Amino acid sequence: MSERVRKPDWLKISIAANERYTRTKSIVDQHRLHTICSSGRCPNLGECWGRGTATFMIAGDICTRSCKFCNTRTGRPLPLDPDEPQRVAQSVSLMQLSHAVITSVDRDDLPDLGAAHWVATVNAIRRLNPDTTIEVLIPDFQGKSGLIASVIEAAPHIIAHNMETVSRLTPQVRSAARYDTSLAVLRQVADSGITGKSGIMVGLGETPQEVATLMDDLRGAGCRILTIGQYLQPTHRHYPVAEYVHPDRFAEYRQLALGKGFEQVESAPLVRSSYHADKYIHPHR
Repeated sequence: MSERVRKPDWLKISIAANERYTRTKSIVDQHRLHTICSSGRCPNLGECWGRGTATFMIAGDICTRSCKFCNTRTGRPLPLDPDEPQRVAQSVSLMQLSHAVITSVDRDDLPDLGAAHWVATVNAIRRLNPDTTIEVLIPDFQGKSGLIASVIEAAPHIIAHNMETVSRLTPQVRSAARYDTSLAVLRQVADSGITGKSGIMVGLGETPQEVATLMDDLRGAGCRILTIGQYLQPTHRHYPVAEYVHPDRFAEYRQLALGKGFEQVESAPLVRSSYHADKYIHPHR
């Protein structure tokens, strides 16, 4: 995996700005919001911002973990901003979102790992936007069930937690997260009755059989929604791409996952966790 793999034509994209893209960017900038769209260098930023949607990243933009696939900054985070939940809620209103997606950096530096801030954000969005459905993409909270339960009790419509990769590659790719811990998070979500969702990247060196086993593990944990996308190396310092998976393989993965009982599957090279996130809640949009 030391040699650089050439990026194929199907992964070459351009970000075309339109009026709504400019308006969305203005709202993000004016309200001092962090988005995973920007920090994660999402390839769908142009499409999503162009139609007025964004995934908000709360609890700052500095992560306490250093996963080898992720472009988010690592270091000592700043204190939480108590005004952030209200600013996010106001931005959801200004963007007129019917479905809001929230994620965060890992805050292993905090006594509650940021759980109360998560709850405050969900509650603020609901107060100001009672008709907006809410999806959260949460960290593992170190597997502490009480903290996960507090987010569940806030009652977002969908709770996502990404497995990111197959079991064999997890220790190499994720800095502190554990495969079994992530499955336990998703199992607790499913047991609560809230819709559980997860996402993985391919092209890290996994085999199709390992992907199939991961699907089985997710279904065993009650996960109902799955996203599969191509891993793109953010910089030369990050984990290298082993393979650019052909779109036909993504189509095969989608059919395999549907056959295993997932209710919604997004599987394509440029798919990311929150891509078309509203389709499960608003299927006819």
